[in-house]
Amino acid sequence: MNATPRQEPADLNDPALRARAVAAARGDAPFDMLITGGRLLDAVTGLIREADIGLVGALIASVHVPASRTDAAEIIDAAGSIAAPGLIDTHMHVESSMVTPAEYASAVLPRGVTTIVWDPHEFGNVHGLDGVRWAIEAARSLPLRMILLAPSCVPSAPGLELAGADFDAAVIAEMLRASAVGGVAEVMNMRGVIDGDPRMGAIVNAGLASGKLVCGHARGLEGADLNAFMAAGVTSDHELTSGADLAAKLSAGLTIELRGSHDHLLQEFVEVLNGLGHLPATVTLCTDDVFPDELYQSGGLDDVIRRLVRYGMKPEWALRAATFNAAQRLKRSDLGLVATGRRADIVLFEDLEEFRARLVISSGRIVARDGGRQGDIKQLDTAPLENSVKLPQFVADDFRIPSKGERVRVATIDRPRFTQWGEAETEVRNGFVVPPTGSAMIAVAHRHGKTDGIPRIGFLTGWGEWRGAFCTTVSHDSHNLTVFGGNARDMALAANAVISAGGGMAVARDGAIEAILPLPLSGLVTDASLKDTASAFAGIRKAMEKIVDWKPPYRVFKACFGATLACNAGPHQTDRGIADVVTGKVLESPVLEVL
Repeated sequence: MNATPRQEPADLNDPALRARAVAAARGDAPFDMLITGGRLLDAVTGLIREADIGLVGALIASVHVPASRTDAAEIIDAAGSIAAPGLIDTHMHVESSMVTPAEYASAVLPRGVTTIVWDPHEFGNVHGLDGVRWAIEAARSLPLRMILLAPSCVPSAPGLELAGADFDAAVIAEMLRASAVGGVAEVMNMRGVIDGDPRMGAIVNAGLASGKLVCGHARGLEGADLNAFMAAGVTSDHELTSGADLAAKLSAGLTIELRGSHDHLLQEFVEVLNGLGHLPATVTLCTDDVFPDELYQSGGLDDVIRRLVRYGMKPEWALRAATFNAAQRLKRSDLGLVATGRRADIVLFEDLEEFRARLVISSGRIVARDGGRQGDIKQLDTAPLENSVKLPQFVADDFRIPSKGERVRVATIDRPRFTQWGEAETEVRNGFVVPPTGSAMIAVAHRHGKTDGIPRIGFLTGWGEWRGAFCTTVSHDSHNLTVFGGNARDMALAANAVISAGGGMAVARDGAIEAILPLPLSGLVTDASLKDTASAFAGIRKAMEKIVDWKPPYRVFKACFGATLACNAGPHQTDRGIADVVTGKVLESPVLEVL
Protein backbone atom coordinates (compact mmCIF):
# COMPACT_ATOMS: atom_id res chain seq x y z
CA MET A 1 0.00 0.00 0.00
CA ASN A 2 1.31 3.45 -0.90
CA ALA A 3 2.17 5.71 2.02
CA THR A 4 0.21 8.92 2.45
CA PRO A 5 2.23 11.85 1.05
CA ARG A 6 3.75 13.98 3.77
CA GLN A 7 2.20 17.36 4.34
CA GLU A 8 4.14 20.58 4.74
CA PRO A 9 6.52 21.16 6.38
CA ALA A 10 7.28 17.45 6.95
CA ASP A 11 7.44 16.83 3.20
CA LEU A 12 10.98 18.25 3.13
CA ASN A 13 12.14 15.54 5.51
CA ASP A 14 11.44 12.72 3.10
CA PRO A 15 14.62 10.61 3.30
CA ALA A 16 14.84 10.10 -0.46
CA LEU A 17 14.53 13.83 -1.11
CA ARG A 18 17.19 14.66 1.46
CA ALA A 19 19.51 12.01 0.06
CA ARG A 20 19.17 13.42 -3.45
CA ALA A 21 19.78 16.95 -2.13
CA VAL A 22 22.91 15.86 -0.25
CA ALA A 23 24.28 14.16 -3.37
CA ALA A 24 23.58 17.25 -5.48
CA ALA A 25 25.17 19.53 -2.89
CA ARG A 26 28.33 17.38 -2.96
CA GLY A 27 28.43 17.56 -6.73
CA ASP A 28 27.74 13.84 -7.22
CA ALA A 29 24.30 14.42 -8.81
CA PRO A 30 22.75 17.22 -10.87
CA PHE A 31 20.26 19.72 -9.57
CA ASP A 32 16.68 19.72 -10.78
CA MET A 33 16.95 23.48 -11.22
CA LEU A 34 19.87 25.88 -11.06
CA ILE A 35 19.46 29.65 -10.70
CA THR A 36 22.56 31.40 -11.99
CA GLY A 37 23.94 34.88 -12.45
CA GLY A 38 21.80 36.70 -9.90
CA ARG A 39 22.34 38.33 -6.55
CA LEU A 40 20.94 36.94 -3.30
CA LEU A 41 19.34 39.02 -0.56
CA ASP A 42 20.08 37.45 2.81
CA ALA A 43 16.87 38.06 4.78
CA VAL A 44 18.74 37.65 8.10
CA THR A 45 21.68 40.01 7.62
CA GLY A 46 20.17 42.26 4.97
CA LEU A 47 23.32 41.84 2.87
CA ILE A 48 23.25 41.22 -0.86
CA ARG A 49 25.82 38.96 -2.49
CA GLU A 50 26.36 37.13 -5.74
CA ALA A 51 25.36 33.47 -5.52
CA ASP A 52 23.91 30.61 -7.52
CA ILE A 53 21.14 28.47 -6.09
CA GLY A 54 20.60 24.76 -6.76
CA LEU A 55 17.23 23.10 -6.18
CA VAL A 56 16.25 19.48 -5.75
CA GLY A 57 12.49 19.04 -5.71
CA ALA A 58 10.99 21.42 -3.16
CA LEU A 59 14.33 21.78 -1.37
CA ILE A 60 17.17 24.26 -1.70
CA ALA A 61 20.14 21.89 -1.99
CA SER A 62 22.93 24.44 -2.43
CA VAL A 63 23.76 28.14 -2.30
CA HIS A 64 27.21 28.43 -3.79
CA VAL A 65 29.85 30.47 -5.61
CA PRO A 66 28.61 31.80 -8.96
CA ALA A 67 29.41 29.83 -12.11
CA SER A 68 30.88 26.92 -10.11
CA ARG A 69 28.16 24.49 -11.21
CA THR A 70 26.35 23.96 -14.51
CA ASP A 71 24.84 20.50 -14.00
CA ALA A 72 21.07 20.80 -13.79
CA ALA A 73 17.97 19.61 -15.61
CA GLU A 74 16.89 23.25 -15.93
CA ILE A 75 18.98 26.41 -15.70
CA ILE A 76 17.40 29.79 -14.91
CA ASP A 77 19.33 32.87 -15.99
CA ALA A 78 18.85 35.36 -13.13
CA ALA A 79 21.25 38.04 -14.46
CA GLY A 80 20.18 41.46 -13.24
CA SER A 81 17.78 39.98 -10.67
CA ILE A 82 17.78 39.82 -6.90
CA ALA A 83 16.74 36.52 -5.36
CA ALA A 84 14.64 36.79 -2.20
CA PRO A 85 12.38 34.46 -0.24
CA GLY A 86 8.73 34.20 -1.23
CA LEU A 87 6.60 36.86 0.46
CA ILE A 88 4.41 35.88 3.43
CA ASP A 89 1.20 37.79 4.21
CA THR A 90 0.62 37.16 7.94
CA HIS A 91 -3.01 38.28 8.16
CA MET A 92 -5.61 38.68 5.44
CA HIS A 93 -9.11 37.89 4.23
CA VAL A 94 -9.45 36.58 0.67
CA GLU A 95 -13.12 37.55 0.73
CA SER A 96 -12.28 41.26 0.96
CA SER A 97 -10.98 41.11 -2.60
CA MET A 98 -14.44 39.88 -3.67
CA VAL A 99 -13.06 37.12 -5.90
CA THR A 100 -12.61 33.39 -5.38
CA PRO A 101 -9.47 31.98 -3.73
CA ALA A 102 -8.31 30.66 -7.12
CA GLU A 103 -8.65 34.10 -8.69
CA TYR A 104 -6.88 35.68 -5.72
CA ALA A 105 -4.00 33.22 -6.08
CA SER A 106 -3.74 34.08 -9.76
CA ALA A 107 -3.40 37.74 -8.80
CA VAL A 108 -0.74 37.57 -6.10
CA LEU A 109 1.51 34.67 -7.12
CA PRO A 110 2.98 36.58 -10.10
CA ARG A 111 3.81 39.39 -7.67
CA GLY A 112 5.96 37.22 -5.43
CA VAL A 113 3.50 36.26 -2.69
CA THR A 114 3.86 32.54 -2.03
CA THR A 115 2.20 32.23 1.40
CA ILE A 116 -0.85 33.86 2.97
CA VAL A 117 -2.40 33.44 6.40
CA TRP A 118 -6.11 33.51 5.68
CA ASP A 119 -8.78 34.15 8.28
CA PRO A 120 -11.97 33.03 6.49
CA HIS A 121 -14.25 34.55 9.08
CA GLU A 122 -16.31 36.21 6.35
CA PHE A 123 -17.31 32.81 4.95
CA GLY A 124 -17.65 31.53 8.51
CA ASN A 125 -20.02 34.32 9.50
CA VAL A 126 -22.25 33.61 6.52
CA HIS A 127 -22.11 29.79 6.20
CA GLY A 128 -20.74 28.55 9.51
CA LEU A 129 -18.48 25.50 9.53
CA ASP A 130 -19.49 24.68 5.97
CA GLY A 131 -17.98 28.00 4.88
CA VAL A 132 -14.67 27.23 6.58
CA ARG A 133 -14.64 23.72 5.14
CA TRP A 134 -15.21 25.18 1.68
CA ALA A 135 -12.28 27.56 2.21
CA ILE A 136 -10.01 24.69 3.28
CA GLU A 137 -10.98 22.66 0.22
CA ALA A 138 -10.56 25.66 -2.08
CA ALA A 139 -7.04 26.24 -0.75
CA ARG A 140 -5.97 22.61 -0.93
CA SER A 141 -5.13 22.43 -4.63
CA LEU A 142 -3.75 25.95 -5.15
CA PRO A 143 -0.06 26.71 -5.75
CA LEU A 144 -0.41 29.65 -3.35
CA ARG A 145 0.24 28.34 0.17
CA MET A 146 -2.81 29.21 2.28
CA ILE A 147 -2.50 28.71 6.02
CA LEU A 148 -6.03 29.03 7.34
CA LEU A 149 -7.03 30.18 10.80
CA ALA A 150 -10.10 29.24 12.82
CA PRO A 151 -12.45 32.26 12.97
CA SER A 152 -12.61 33.13 16.66
CA CYS A 153 -15.46 35.60 16.73
CA VAL A 154 -18.54 34.39 14.90
CA PRO A 155 -20.33 36.62 15.64
CA SER A 156 -17.82 39.28 16.65
CA ALA A 157 -20.07 40.54 19.46
CA PRO A 158 -22.42 37.82 20.78
CA GLY A 159 -25.67 39.21 22.12
CA LEU A 160 -25.25 42.44 20.19
CA GLU A 161 -25.67 41.01 16.69
CA LEU A 162 -26.58 37.81 14.86
CA ALA A 163 -24.52 36.28 12.10
CA GLY A 164 -25.20 33.20 9.99
CA ALA A 165 -23.50 30.99 12.57
CA ASP A 166 -22.22 30.83 16.14
CA PHE A 167 -18.76 29.38 16.80
CA ASP A 168 -18.23 28.37 20.43
CA ALA A 169 -15.09 26.77 21.86
CA ALA A 170 -16.14 23.27 20.78
CA VAL A 171 -16.42 24.42 17.15
CA ILE A 172 -13.05 26.20 17.37
CA ALA A 173 -11.43 23.06 18.79
CA GLU A 174 -12.88 21.01 15.93
CA MET A 175 -11.40 23.39 13.36
CA LEU A 176 -8.02 23.40 15.10
CA ARG A 177 -7.77 19.64 14.71
CA ALA A 178 -7.49 20.12 10.95
CA SER A 179 -3.89 20.16 9.71
CA ALA A 180 -4.76 22.99 7.29
CA VAL A 181 -5.68 25.26 10.22
CA GLY A 182 -2.70 27.03 11.75
CA GLY A 183 -4.29 28.66 14.78
CA VAL A 184 -7.02 30.89 16.15
CA ALA A 185 -7.79 33.91 13.98
CA GLU A 186 -7.86 37.48 15.26
CA VAL A 187 -9.65 37.57 18.60
CA MET A 188 -11.88 40.58 18.08
CA ASN A 189 -14.10 40.32 21.12
CA MET A 190 -11.52 42.19 23.18
CA ARG A 191 -13.92 43.08 25.95
CA GLY A 192 -14.96 39.46 26.41
CA VAL A 193 -11.34 38.36 26.84
CA ILE A 194 -10.42 41.22 29.17
CA ASP A 195 -13.51 40.84 31.34
CA GLY A 196 -13.08 37.09 31.69
CA ASP A 197 -16.14 36.10 29.68
CA PRO A 198 -16.32 32.27 29.85
CA ARG A 199 -17.11 31.91 26.14
CA MET A 200 -14.09 33.89 24.99
CA GLY A 201 -11.86 32.35 27.64
CA ALA A 202 -12.76 28.88 26.38
CA ILE A 203 -12.08 29.89 22.75
CA VAL A 204 -8.63 31.29 23.56
CA ASN A 205 -7.84 28.27 25.73
CA ALA A 206 -8.77 25.94 22.86
CA GLY A 207 -6.12 27.70 20.80
CA LEU A 208 -3.53 27.41 23.56
CA ALA A 209 -4.30 23.72 24.04
CA SER A 210 -3.75 23.10 20.33
CA GLY A 211 -0.24 24.55 20.48
CA LYS A 212 -1.06 26.70 17.48
CA LEU A 213 -1.17 30.48 17.04
CA VAL A 214 -3.60 32.70 18.92
CA CYS A 215 -3.88 35.93 16.94
CA GLY A 216 -5.24 39.24 18.12
CA HIS A 217 -7.18 42.38 17.29
CA ALA A 218 -6.17 44.86 19.98
CA ARG A 219 -7.41 48.18 18.68
CA GLY A 220 -7.17 50.90 21.29
CA LEU A 221 -5.94 48.60 24.06
CA GLU A 222 -3.37 49.93 26.50
CA GLY A 223 -2.35 49.61 30.13
CA ALA A 224 -4.27 47.09 32.19
CA ASP A 225 -6.57 46.17 29.31
CA LEU A 226 -3.65 45.32 27.03
CA ASN A 227 -1.98 43.33 29.80
CA ALA A 228 -5.17 41.38 30.43
CA PHE A 229 -5.62 40.66 26.72
CA MET A 230 -2.08 39.34 26.40
CA ALA A 231 -2.17 37.46 29.69
CA ALA A 232 -5.08 35.45 28.30
CA GLY A 233 -2.74 34.13 25.59
CA VAL A 234 -3.22 36.49 22.61
CA THR A 235 0.11 37.17 20.90
CA SER A 236 -0.33 39.50 17.90
CA ASP A 237 -2.04 42.67 16.68
CA HIS A 238 -2.63 44.45 13.37
CA GLU A 239 -5.08 47.11 14.62
CA LEU A 240 -2.51 49.86 15.21
CA THR A 241 -3.83 53.40 15.54
CA SER A 242 -0.67 55.54 15.72
CA GLY A 243 3.10 55.50 15.94
CA ALA A 244 2.86 55.65 19.72
CA ASP A 245 0.53 52.65 19.66
CA LEU A 246 3.05 50.73 17.54
CA ALA A 247 5.87 51.58 19.95
CA ALA A 248 3.82 50.54 22.98
CA LYS A 249 2.79 47.22 21.48
CA LEU A 250 6.32 46.44 20.36
CA SER A 251 7.49 47.10 23.91
CA ALA A 252 4.69 44.93 25.25
CA GLY A 253 6.01 42.01 23.19
CA LEU A 254 3.18 41.52 20.71
CA THR A 255 3.96 40.28 17.22
CA ILE A 256 3.08 43.17 14.93
CA GLU A 257 1.25 42.46 11.69
CA LEU A 258 1.92 45.84 10.08
CA ARG A 259 -0.94 46.23 7.66
CA GLY A 260 -1.14 48.08 4.39
CA SER A 261 -4.87 48.76 4.40
CA HIS A 262 -4.45 51.98 6.44
CA ASP A 263 -1.97 53.88 4.32
CA HIS A 264 -2.34 57.14 6.25
CA LEU A 265 -0.51 55.52 9.18
CA LEU A 266 2.38 53.85 7.36
CA GLN A 267 4.74 56.83 7.23
CA GLU A 268 4.35 57.32 10.97
CA PHE A 269 5.10 53.63 11.54
CA VAL A 270 8.23 53.85 9.39
CA GLU A 271 9.46 56.82 11.41
CA VAL A 272 9.03 54.88 14.66
CA LEU A 273 10.91 51.85 13.32
CA ASN A 274 13.67 53.96 11.78
CA GLY A 275 14.03 55.71 15.13
CA LEU A 276 14.83 52.36 16.76
CA GLY A 277 17.73 51.91 14.38
CA HIS A 278 16.85 48.28 13.73
CA LEU A 279 13.88 46.18 12.68
CA PRO A 280 12.48 44.18 15.61
CA ALA A 281 12.15 40.46 14.95
CA THR A 282 8.47 40.72 15.92
CA VAL A 283 7.51 42.99 12.99
CA THR A 284 5.73 41.20 10.14
CA LEU A 285 3.62 42.57 7.28
CA CYS A 286 0.04 41.93 6.21
CA THR A 287 -2.59 43.27 3.85
CA ASP A 288 -5.69 42.54 5.98
CA ASP A 289 -8.25 43.80 3.45
CA VAL A 290 -7.51 44.62 -0.20
CA PHE A 291 -10.38 45.69 -2.44
CA PRO A 292 -10.52 44.27 -5.99
CA ASP A 293 -9.53 47.46 -7.81
CA GLU A 294 -6.55 47.93 -5.47
CA LEU A 295 -5.50 44.30 -5.92
CA TYR A 296 -5.79 44.50 -9.71
CA GLN A 297 -3.95 47.80 -10.04
CA SER A 298 -1.38 47.67 -7.25
CA GLY A 299 -1.11 44.15 -5.92
CA GLY A 300 -1.14 42.61 -2.47
CA LEU A 301 1.76 42.35 -0.04
CA ASP A 302 4.19 43.55 -2.71
CA ASP A 303 2.30 46.84 -2.73
CA VAL A 304 2.68 47.15 1.06
CA ILE A 305 6.44 46.65 0.70
CA ARG A 306 6.66 49.26 -2.07
CA ARG A 307 4.84 51.84 0.01
CA LEU A 308 6.92 51.20 3.12
CA VAL A 309 10.10 51.69 1.10
CA ARG A 310 8.65 54.82 -0.47
CA TYR A 311 8.00 56.16 3.04
CA GLY A 312 11.62 55.60 4.03
CA MET A 313 11.98 52.02 5.23
CA LYS A 314 15.09 50.17 4.08
CA PRO A 315 14.07 47.61 1.45
CA GLU A 316 16.05 44.95 3.32
CA TRP A 317 13.92 45.60 6.41
CA ALA A 318 10.67 45.44 4.50
CA LEU A 319 11.65 42.14 2.90
CA ARG A 320 12.86 40.70 6.21
CA ALA A 321 9.52 41.57 7.82
CA ALA A 322 7.66 39.94 4.93
CA THR A 323 9.80 36.79 4.87
CA PHE A 324 12.09 35.68 7.71
CA ASN A 325 10.21 37.44 10.53
CA ALA A 326 6.90 36.14 9.18
CA ALA A 327 8.19 32.58 8.95
CA GLN A 328 9.46 32.74 12.54
CA ARG A 329 6.05 33.94 13.68
CA LEU A 330 4.38 31.03 11.88
CA LYS A 331 6.86 28.53 13.36
CA ARG A 332 7.75 27.55 9.81
CA SER A 333 11.51 27.15 9.78
CA ASP A 334 11.30 25.87 6.20
CA LEU A 335 10.11 29.27 4.95
CA GLY A 336 11.40 32.82 4.85
CA LEU A 337 15.04 32.30 3.93
CA VAL A 338 16.94 31.40 0.76
CA ALA A 339 19.41 28.99 2.35
CA THR A 340 20.50 25.40 1.96
CA GLY A 341 18.04 22.98 3.54
CA ARG A 342 15.11 25.39 3.34
CA ARG A 343 12.04 25.26 1.12
CA ALA A 344 12.52 26.52 -2.41
CA ASP A 345 10.13 29.49 -2.25
CA ILE A 346 12.13 32.02 -4.23
CA VAL A 347 11.30 35.26 -6.02
CA LEU A 348 13.55 36.94 -8.57
CA PHE A 349 12.88 40.68 -8.24
CA GLU A 350 14.03 43.18 -10.86
CA ASP A 351 15.01 45.71 -8.20
CA LEU A 352 14.39 46.77 -4.59
CA GLU A 353 12.24 49.79 -5.44
CA GLU A 354 9.35 48.58 -7.56
CA PHE A 355 9.75 44.94 -6.52
CA ARG A 356 8.53 43.57 -9.84
CA ALA A 357 8.78 39.80 -9.79
CA ARG A 358 10.50 38.34 -12.84
CA LEU A 359 10.14 34.73 -11.70
CA VAL A 360 8.32 33.09 -8.79
CA ILE A 361 9.13 29.60 -7.51
CA SER A 362 7.00 27.84 -4.92
CA SER A 363 8.19 24.54 -3.43
CA GLY A 364 10.65 24.15 -6.28
CA ARG A 365 8.11 24.72 -9.08
CA ILE A 366 7.87 27.79 -11.29
CA VAL A 367 4.41 29.23 -10.65
CA ALA A 368 4.77 32.65 -12.32
CA ARG A 369 7.00 34.28 -14.91
CA ASP A 370 7.17 37.91 -16.08
CA GLY A 371 3.94 38.87 -14.34
CA GLY A 372 1.95 35.92 -15.65
CA ARG A 373 0.83 32.77 -13.88
CA GLN A 374 2.33 29.43 -14.96
CA GLY A 375 0.10 26.37 -15.06
CA ASP A 376 -3.57 25.89 -14.40
CA ILE A 377 -5.33 26.81 -11.17
CA LYS A 378 -8.29 24.68 -10.17
CA GLN A 379 -11.58 26.43 -9.38
CA LEU A 380 -13.70 24.75 -6.70
CA ASP A 381 -17.46 24.40 -7.24
CA THR A 382 -19.06 27.55 -5.79
CA ALA A 383 -22.65 26.25 -5.59
CA PRO A 384 -22.46 25.86 -1.76
CA LEU A 385 -21.97 29.63 -1.47
CA GLU A 386 -25.11 30.62 -3.37
CA ASN A 387 -28.50 31.84 -2.07
CA SER A 388 -27.18 33.43 1.12
CA VAL A 389 -29.42 36.51 1.16
CA LYS A 390 -32.69 35.47 2.76
CA LEU A 391 -34.70 38.69 2.66
CA PRO A 392 -37.90 39.93 1.01
CA GLN A 393 -38.12 43.10 -1.04
CA PHE A 394 -38.53 46.27 1.05
CA VAL A 395 -40.61 49.43 0.75
CA ALA A 396 -39.55 52.95 1.67
CA ASP A 397 -41.40 52.89 5.01
CA ASP A 398 -39.17 49.99 6.12
CA PHE A 399 -36.39 52.58 6.34
CA ARG A 400 -38.35 55.05 8.45
CA ILE A 401 -38.73 55.01 12.24
CA PRO A 402 -42.35 55.21 13.46
CA SER A 403 -43.07 57.37 16.51
CA LYS A 404 -45.85 59.07 18.39
CA GLY A 405 -45.90 62.73 19.32
CA GLU A 406 -44.55 65.75 17.50
CA ARG A 407 -40.93 65.83 18.67
CA VAL A 408 -38.52 63.20 19.99
CA ARG A 409 -35.09 62.92 21.52
CA VAL A 410 -32.96 60.36 19.69
CA ALA A 411 -29.59 58.68 20.17
CA THR A 412 -27.04 59.24 17.45
CA ILE A 413 -23.84 57.44 16.44
CA ASP A 414 -21.24 60.18 16.19
CA ARG A 415 -18.05 60.03 14.05
CA PRO A 416 -16.92 57.37 11.58
CA ARG A 417 -14.61 54.61 12.83
CA PHE A 418 -13.98 55.90 16.37
CA THR A 419 -17.63 56.20 17.31
CA GLN A 420 -19.23 57.80 20.34
CA TRP A 421 -22.76 58.29 21.63
CA GLY A 422 -24.63 61.48 20.89
CA GLU A 423 -28.17 62.85 21.19
CA ALA A 424 -30.38 65.15 19.14
CA GLU A 425 -33.92 66.48 19.08
CA THR A 426 -35.99 66.25 15.93
CA GLU A 427 -39.58 66.36 14.75
CA VAL A 428 -42.04 63.61 13.95
CA ARG A 429 -43.84 64.04 10.62
CA ASN A 430 -46.72 61.85 9.43
CA GLY A 431 -45.93 59.33 12.17
CA PHE A 432 -42.23 58.95 11.31
CA VAL A 433 -39.08 60.42 12.85
CA VAL A 434 -37.39 63.02 10.66
CA PRO A 435 -33.61 62.42 10.60
CA PRO A 436 -31.89 65.07 12.74
CA THR A 437 -30.32 67.96 10.85
CA GLY A 438 -26.88 67.02 9.54
CA SER A 439 -27.36 63.29 10.04
CA ALA A 440 -27.43 60.32 7.70
CA MET A 441 -29.28 57.07 8.21
CA ILE A 442 -27.86 53.57 8.60
CA ALA A 443 -30.03 50.47 8.52
CA VAL A 444 -29.03 46.86 9.15
CA ALA A 445 -31.25 43.86 8.35
CA HIS A 446 -30.43 40.30 9.35
CA ARG A 447 -30.01 38.39 6.09
CA HIS A 448 -29.03 34.87 7.17
CA GLY A 449 -32.50 33.55 8.00
CA LYS A 450 -31.81 32.99 11.72
CA THR A 451 -34.24 35.67 12.92
CA ASP A 452 -36.42 38.47 11.57
CA GLY A 453 -35.08 40.56 8.69
CA ILE A 454 -36.56 43.84 9.86
CA PRO A 455 -34.18 46.76 9.22
CA ARG A 456 -32.94 48.37 12.44
CA ILE A 457 -32.20 52.03 11.83
CA GLY A 458 -29.85 54.52 13.40
CA PHE A 459 -28.67 58.07 12.77
CA LEU A 460 -25.05 58.87 11.93
CA THR A 461 -23.39 62.22 12.49
CA GLY A 462 -20.06 63.23 11.01
CA TRP A 463 -20.78 61.25 7.85
CA GLY A 464 -21.65 64.24 5.67
CA GLU A 465 -24.79 64.96 3.69
CA TRP A 466 -26.00 61.94 1.74
CA ARG A 467 -27.66 62.60 -1.62
CA GLY A 468 -28.75 59.03 -2.23
CA ALA A 469 -28.08 55.60 -0.75
CA PHE A 470 -25.57 52.76 -0.64
CA CYS A 471 -26.36 49.13 0.19
CA THR A 472 -23.87 46.34 0.84
CA THR A 473 -23.85 42.76 2.11
CA VAL A 474 -20.10 43.14 2.70
CA SER A 475 -20.45 44.52 6.22
CA HIS A 476 -17.95 43.39 8.84
CA ASP A 477 -18.22 41.02 10.41
CA SER A 478 -21.67 39.50 10.47
CA HIS A 479 -22.21 40.67 6.90
CA ASN A 480 -25.84 41.54 7.32
CA LEU A 481 -27.52 43.75 4.73
CA THR A 482 -26.42 47.32 5.53
CA VAL A 483 -27.81 50.47 3.97
CA PHE A 484 -26.58 54.07 4.29
CA GLY A 485 -28.60 56.96 2.97
CA GLY A 486 -30.15 60.36 3.06
CA ASN A 487 -33.69 59.29 2.16
CA ALA A 488 -35.84 56.19 2.58
CA ARG A 489 -36.83 55.84 -1.09
CA ASP A 490 -33.27 55.45 -2.36
CA MET A 491 -32.38 53.21 0.59
CA ALA A 492 -35.18 50.78 -0.33
CA LEU A 493 -34.20 50.91 -3.99
CA ALA A 494 -30.53 50.11 -3.29
CA ALA A 495 -31.46 47.35 -0.84
CA ASN A 496 -33.85 45.67 -3.28
CA ALA A 497 -31.26 45.74 -6.06
CA VAL A 498 -28.75 43.96 -3.82
CA ILE A 499 -31.31 41.42 -2.62
CA SER A 500 -32.29 40.63 -6.22
CA ALA A 501 -28.60 40.15 -7.12
CA GLY A 502 -28.15 37.62 -4.33
CA GLY A 503 -25.80 40.00 -2.52
CA GLY A 504 -23.29 42.65 -3.38
CA MET A 505 -23.38 46.45 -3.53
CA ALA A 506 -25.59 49.06 -5.12
CA VAL A 507 -25.72 52.86 -5.23
CA ALA A 508 -29.04 54.65 -5.74
CA ARG A 509 -29.76 58.32 -6.38
CA ASP A 510 -32.92 60.20 -7.33
CA GLY A 511 -34.92 57.00 -7.63
CA ALA A 512 -32.51 55.18 -9.94
CA ILE A 513 -29.67 52.70 -9.56
CA GLU A 514 -26.39 54.43 -10.35
CA ALA A 515 -24.11 51.37 -10.04
CA ILE A 516 -24.29 47.75 -8.93
CA LEU A 517 -21.76 45.01 -8.17
CA PRO A 518 -23.42 41.59 -7.81
CA LEU A 519 -21.65 39.29 -5.32
CA PRO A 520 -23.86 36.19 -5.48
CA LEU A 521 -21.42 33.91 -3.64
CA SER A 522 -22.02 34.36 0.10
CA GLY A 523 -22.98 37.96 -0.66
CA LEU A 524 -19.22 38.54 -0.50
CA VAL A 525 -17.53 37.33 -3.68
CA THR A 526 -18.11 36.60 -7.34
CA ASP A 527 -16.73 33.99 -9.71
CA ALA A 528 -16.06 36.73 -12.27
CA SER A 529 -12.49 37.64 -13.17
CA LEU A 530 -10.52 40.03 -11.02
CA LYS A 531 -10.34 42.46 -13.94
CA ASP A 532 -14.13 42.58 -14.33
CA THR A 533 -14.72 42.70 -10.58
CA ALA A 534 -12.22 45.54 -10.20
CA SER A 535 -13.95 47.49 -12.95
CA ALA A 536 -17.39 47.05 -11.37
CA PHE A 537 -16.10 48.00 -7.92
CA ALA A 538 -14.43 51.09 -9.36
CA GLY A 539 -17.85 51.99 -10.76
CA ILE A 540 -19.30 51.75 -7.24
CA ARG A 541 -16.55 54.05 -5.93
CA LYS A 542 -17.23 56.59 -8.68
CA ALA A 543 -20.97 56.53 -8.08
CA MET A 544 -20.41 57.05 -4.36
CA GLU A 545 -18.61 60.32 -5.05
CA LYS A 546 -21.95 61.69 -6.26
CA ILE A 547 -23.68 60.50 -3.11
CA VAL A 548 -21.48 61.86 -0.33
CA ASP A 549 -18.41 64.05 0.08
CA TRP A 550 -15.58 62.10 1.68
CA LYS A 551 -13.25 63.60 4.27
CA PRO A 552 -10.14 61.44 4.88
CA PRO A 553 -8.73 59.79 6.85
CA TYR A 554 -11.83 58.52 8.66
CA ARG A 555 -14.83 59.55 6.56
CA VAL A 556 -13.86 57.44 3.60
CA PHE A 557 -15.59 54.83 1.46
CA LYS A 558 -13.86 51.99 3.29
CA ALA A 559 -15.48 53.12 6.54
CA CYS A 560 -18.85 51.95 5.23
CA PHE A 561 -17.74 48.31 5.49
CA GLY A 562 -16.67 48.52 9.13
CA ALA A 563 -19.48 50.70 10.46
CA THR A 564 -21.25 47.65 11.91
CA LEU A 565 -18.18 46.16 13.64
CA ALA A 566 -19.79 45.87 17.05
CA CYS A 567 -16.75 44.37 18.80
CA ASN A 568 -15.03 47.76 18.66
CA ALA A 569 -15.62 50.29 21.42
CA GLY A 570 -18.47 52.77 20.98
CA PRO A 571 -21.96 52.49 19.50
CA HIS A 572 -22.41 50.55 16.25
CA GLN A 573 -25.52 49.72 14.29
CA THR A 574 -26.30 46.00 14.06
CA ASP A 575 -29.26 43.86 13.02
CA ARG A 576 -30.47 44.02 16.65
CA GLY A 577 -30.23 47.81 17.06
CA ILE A 578 -27.58 50.27 18.22
CA ALA A 579 -25.11 48.18 20.21
CA ASP A 580 -22.30 49.12 22.60
CA VAL A 581 -19.86 46.37 23.55
CA VAL A 582 -18.53 48.35 26.53
CA THR A 583 -21.90 48.66 28.25
CA GLY A 584 -23.60 45.66 26.64
CA LYS A 585 -26.50 47.94 25.75
CA VAL A 586 -28.65 47.47 22.63
CA LEU A 587 -31.20 50.07 21.55
CA GLU A 588 -33.68 48.52 19.15
CA SER A 589 -34.83 52.02 18.22
CA PRO A 590 -32.83 55.25 18.51
CA VAL A 591 -35.89 57.03 19.99
CA LEU A 592 -35.05 57.81 23.60
CA GLU A 593 -37.99 60.01 24.56
CA VAL A 594 -41.17 61.39 23.06
CA LEU A 595 -41.25 65.09 23.94
